[in-house]
Amino acid sequence: MSKDEISTTLFDPPRLPRLKPKGYDAIAHDCEFDPAEHLALEFPEQRISLHDLGYSQSEIDACSTDFAVASPAQLLSSAGAQACLSVARALQAHATGCERVENMVRGGIYRSDFLRGLCTDPTISEFLSDIYGVAVAPHSMPLQLGHLNYAPSDLSKAVDKWHHDTLELDYVLMVSDPRTLRGGEFQYFLGTKQRAEEYAKRGEALPDELVVSPQFADAGYFLPFHGHMLVHRGAKLVKPCERITMVNGYVSLNPGATDPNRFDELRLVDPDAVLLTEWARHKAWLSQNKLKHLMEQAPFDASADELIAMLQASIEDVQQSIEDLKRPAPDAMSHYGDGEVA
Repeated sequence: MSKDEISTTLFDPPRLPRLKPKGYDAIAHDCEFDPAEHLALEFPEQRISLHDLGYSQSEIDACSTDFAVASPAQLLSSAGAQACLSVARALQAHATGCERVENMVRGGIYRSDFLRGLCTDPTISEFLSDIYGVAVAPHSMPLQLGHLNYAPSDLSKAVDKWHHDTLELDYVLMVSDPRTLRGGEFQYFLGTKQRAEEYAKRGEALPDELVVSPQFADAGYFLPFHGHMLVHRGAKLVKPCERITMVNGYVSLNPGATDPNRFDELRLVDPDAVLLTEWARHKAWLSQNKLKHLMEQAPFDASADELIAMLQASIEDVQQSIEDLKRPAPDAMSHYGDGEVA
């Protein structure tokens, strides 16, 4: 039996700690998330695959799913959208910035019970599993849950530059009313990361015919996508206005998939006091599941070499995290620029 044959059942979902990092105090006027009141799940009408974007079969095989992006659909009811907007406005007092995004809040689920409930709701995870085409659970790293982006004060800057994410699967939710926006669209590129990089190296904007600007009907509508493979951005605003979006991340429960999560660039976004522990927990969760599968499914007739390979494959995530934690933070973030569409 090969190491791949051990991985025949799904991973156990990660269990998020209830402990809060120091300094992450609860916001005032929070509320409890109620799925019965706050959800209005609507399945997207359209779905685009990684094949459609031009990725090769070998590139797709390294992913947990061939899903790329879907059309916008409703996620929150009117009451849910109102509650989410109220919480996002309260959290804005804790906004920070980075090279790509001027105004953002991460770690909001440590401060808001509503946000934690929304971002970890099992009904949504099951719903998204059908959309993504693979079983998923809320991300093992709370910093990757409920990421909020706000309008920049400098309108010459894009809300977020062209990029691909540091995690595999996520969705973007319109928290404020998208109908009030002048510019500031969420956009994605109908191509691969490699093609986007080629345009960026030439100093060229992505061609208009290859850029999609999905239309969101109202606050509470969302768009699920393959963040690690889909190049996307928040475009520049034409006029000052309230623009709040939320991105929520997920991990695949498919144990045969390669871990796509990236650590180094998060060092330029999140505080070490929170990030380092979350990364260690994430990698420990992966190895824990792989060891569990080995214990349950390793055959008695396996050779010593086969068992060594299985054990090495099971602990490679923990070994990788040790090497990650030894490295200093990088000098800059990778992205594809914020140029306007040609």
